[in-house]
Amino acid sequence: MGKGKDSSSSIVSVIIVLFVLYFMFTIFYSANDMSKTEQLSNVYDENVFSIITTPDNKEMENTIKEYANKNDIEVKIDYADNLEIVEILNSGVKYDAIWSSNSIWLDMLDSSVVKTSNLKSTSITPIVFGVKESTARSLGLMDKKVTMEDLLSLIEKGSLNFSMANPIMTNSGASAYLNILATLAGNPEVLKLEHLDNNSLKSKMKSFFSGLKRTSGDEDFLEESFVSGDYDAAVTYESSIININKKLVQMGKEPLYLIYPVDGVSISDSPLVFVNNGIEAKKKTFLDFQSYILSDEGQNVLASLGRRTWYGGVTNSADKKLFNPDWGIDTSKYISSVKYPSKEVILAALNLYQSEFRKPLHVVFCLDYSGSMYGEGIDSLRDSMKFIFGEKATLNLIQFSKYDKIDMILFNNDLEVFNTFSGDNTADALYKIFNEEPMGGTSLYPSVKKAINMLKDESDEYNVSIVVMTDGEGNVGTYSEVKEAYSNSNREIPIYSITFAQASEDQLNSLAKLSNGKVFDGRSDLLKAFKAVRGYN
Repeated sequence: MGKGKDSSSSIVSVIIVLFVLYFMFTIFYSANDMSKTEQLSNVYDENVFSIITTPDNKEMENTIKEYANKNDIEVKIDYADNLEIVEILNSGVKYDAIWSSNSIWLDMLDSSVVKTSNLKSTSITPIVFGVKESTARSLGLMDKKVTMEDLLSLIEKGSLNFSMANPIMTNSGASAYLNILATLAGNPEVLKLEHLDNNSLKSKMKSFFSGLKRTSGDEDFLEESFVSGDYDAAVTYESSIININKKLVQMGKEPLYLIYPVDGVSISDSPLVFVNNGIEAKKKTFLDFQSYILSDEGQNVLASLGRRTWYGGVTNSADKKLFNPDWGIDTSKYISSVKYPSKEVILAALNLYQSEFRKPLHVVFCLDYSGSMYGEGIDSLRDSMKFIFGEKATLNLIQFSKYDKIDMILFNNDLEVFNTFSGDNTADALYKIFNEEPMGGTSLYPSVKKAINMLKDESDEYNVSIVVMTDGEGNVGTYSEVKEAYSNSNREIPIYSITFAQASEDQLNSLAKLSNGKVFDGRSDLLKAFKAVRGYN
């Protein structure tokens, strides 16, 4: 009986923490993270048909604009990630239509603020495993029924690693993660909070994500990094793997073989929904536009992008050059889909991913403490690091965990190194950040070289990365020294940079290209850039 009581108490605690987090997150977003909302607020025009959609629909922008021009409609299209769309609309910013990746995010809209209707799915896209063809063949994954437990076993043996978009930041990552959770939980009718409290499931999830070699903050970058990197597999949209394969084939590389676990895959339904702002004419415009997207012409455009537009996602007449059977794609078979859980379970699951399930990180922050940082620059840096290392990071699900390692290099003419502290004990790091003063030159290259050497011998139990923040141009050391150190490290160590003020984009882009990394622009919103970079490591 005592054990049952402990389990019940644990579940109740999860529920309480969940709702507190969600409530505080909403308040925090409204008060401290309104840059996107402020940018989009007060622009609602009754004479303009406005759509907010996800970046994966950028491929449809020309089609939308051509339709609008043909029908004398002035259209405005804004892009945001799924959770960001929820935040923007719940804050009161008005749009006439939402085109999200998945209906699960629409369930998080505040119905007292956002009045939606006329929801229809525009395409069906499964989220699957794409495994390098030679790897799939050697592991016996081709032309057979594969379960999630089969994939877990291969990961545990060290036979398979994969890259995936971040479950906290992206729809494909979140959908894949919820599918992995459900299938490894034994495929209950629907995932519930008590399933998340199961120690056996927790152990399986940690083992599964031990194979996650690279995390991306968006699906486009996942495609780019996979093509230029070295990974066994990618977990993402079927349409994204088709795009990856087209690029790999063009480059003379082997394509990926698609694996659809028989115990279930997650499906994104790409819903297009009307937002009623009390203007009747807007509804007619929406319904006409929705009818066009669902017409043969609109559906053909979506199908050309690798999205399934047939009833149930099943057809015998799909374009075989695109939905290539040699890549493991069979559009004549029904796909067993996993049922998505409630909003409360989704939020609790995402929090567990960030705090317990994901692979531990070892990150080195290279922070510019040169003389040019004095004043506004150092104040912004300190505020951003306080955010990342503080309680507010938890509210945004970007917190470091107790399993993570963090080092810091403060650079000017010289390097000051602080290592290593855990992700849940950052007080000493913040003390150094707030008590060191900027002065002297900019040893950008020596700091990055030092960071590479600090990470090169780290265990594969950790995902490693370097985060650089600078407002200027490196004037100590050389790029060739960094390149040599990187080559000698014999491992992928992504270098992510955040720019502001007069930072040299050429220097930082060279570091990103060298390491399969990325440069983030922090000039207009440094805090947002810091939040974004957390999705990539």
